[in-house]
Amino acid sequence: MITEIAEIEIHSGQEEQFEEAVAQALPFFLAADGCHGVDLHRSVEHPSRYRLTVRWETVEHHTVTFRGSGGFARRRAMAGPHYAAPPQVEDVYSVLAP
Repeated sequence: MITEIAEIEIHSGQEEQFEEAVAQALPFFLAADGCHGVDLHRSVEHPSRYRLTVRWETVEHHTVTFRGSGGFARRRAMAGPHYAAPPQVEDVYSVLAP
């Protein structure tokens, strides 16, 4: 299992609209092959900063399958106008067993 972590800085004052856009785009993630769940976290110290985490079966499900899909383009069109800067994205895996 791979976790995509995207740190997203949005325009101040657009927090509510951004959260609504991500909620509306949620079905695109959940319908994607290899997606095992999505969470959106908002920073307490920096209210315009978010971390989107998506659990993927493999890196390729994220970087090839999803990014090449129409769902990715539609999600980007919905949430992208709120970005203050390009998201910083990385894929990570757990090194601790539960």
